[in-house]
Amino acid sequence: MESTAMNNDNEPPSCPRPAVFMIGQDSHGNWVVQDKAGIRGGLFVDRAEALRYIRSESARYAVVTVTGCLELDISAPAVMAPAVMAPARSFSVLAERRVA
Repeated sequence: MESTAMNNDNEPPSCPRPAVFMIGQDSHGNWVVQDKAGIRGGLFVDRAEALRYIRSESARYAVVTVTGCLELDISAPAVMAPAVMAPARSFSVLAERRVA
């Protein structure tokens, strides 16, 4: 009896899900962009700059236009990038110079 093993050669390559960005205007007329996770985003002077930012943040993205007021939410916890270890250096503290 032959075994029926799954053949991965016939499966399409897996693609990461596109980043989802919301775009709209806040109560002051600024253009707001915020990703679904609330990690990336910003305020922009016009829609074209907001869309340029989205394109620069992700190669695969989806845009959701918010018709009401969209306020930038900066309450999401910050995601820290891994720290790059710099070689140890000695720093000298400059004395404060007082001018009379």
